[in-house]
Amino acid sequence: MTTAPSVRRKMSPRTRRQALIGAGYIAPSFILMMIFNVTPIFLSAYFSFTKYNMASPPMWIGLENYTKLFNNRVLTEALSNTVRYVLITVPAQTVLSLLIAVFIAENMKNRYGSFLRSVIFIPVIVSLIASATVWNIMYQPKGGIINQLLNFLGFDSVNFLGKKASALPSVAVVAIWKGTGYYMVIYYAGVMNVPSDVREAAIVDGARPIQRFWYITLPILKPITYMIITLGIIGSFQVFDLVYKMTGGGPGRSTYTVAYVIYTFAFQDKNYGYASAVAMCLLIVILLIHLIQTLFFKEKD
Repeated sequence: MTTAPSVRRKMSPRTRRQALIGAGYIAPSFILMMIFNVTPIFLSAYFSFTKYNMASPPMWIGLENYTKLFNNRVLTEALSNTVRYVLITVPAQTVLSLLIAVFIAENMKNRYGSFLRSVIFIPVIVSLIASATVWNIMYQPKGGIINQLLNFLGFDSVNFLGKKASALPSVAVVAIWKGTGYYMVIYYAGVMNVPSDVREAAIVDGARPIQRFWYITLPILKPITYMIITLGIIGSFQVFDLVYKMTGGGPGRSTYTVAYVIYTFAFQDKNYGYASAVAMCLLIVILLIHLIQTLFFKEKD
């Protein structure tokens, strides 16, 4: 039995020209991504093994920065706060975005459906710092609209950002308010792709809206749910802007997060090597979360 020789297909001049044009369009974004996204990762990995304060050249110290991580109480508190933040924001964002997407999909024939979808998405496009500033004003113990509403209902004013017990949940509320619209759009696209014949068959069989949601919509949206949970966890582990603007890590260290600790180690303590070691550990945690999601939560083909 003879085997036909493999024939290498040559690219025509037109195909080669189109490929070069495509590469030319991609090149600027690719170069910027390599400079500002990829290169800092390798630099951080190198600096994590050094003692570096930018005033003098990096001095190689091996694993010393990593061994110090396990005895750092500030980092332990920051990790605990970050986990608490994740446990508050991710379930709330996931459930709210799902329920809102289903509600809007069920009421799209209503003239208010599109308006409601736009209103809920508005926080996503608002600047994060602007959002934090507005919520800081709303949280004010005296004159803040939230406390004015509480006083109107007969409750005492609450210093939301000034108490250790309420500061982190108050920051998480802002993150939920800002992120729900983004995940709602993703869920909405999935809900609209639910086969209409399956939904109609369930209606004919007498299935109630809750039954259709639980036994039809939710199982179909399972891959999207896994993706949203993963994105939410990764984003929550990197929270910095809201903490920096709203609380500055306080009161005490009750709102210190891992990303905020990296900032303090690097730009306040000038210990860039140690900050790089913390950043690399955070990167490893995020990669592990993604790996777990891929191995255990991804649907089998």
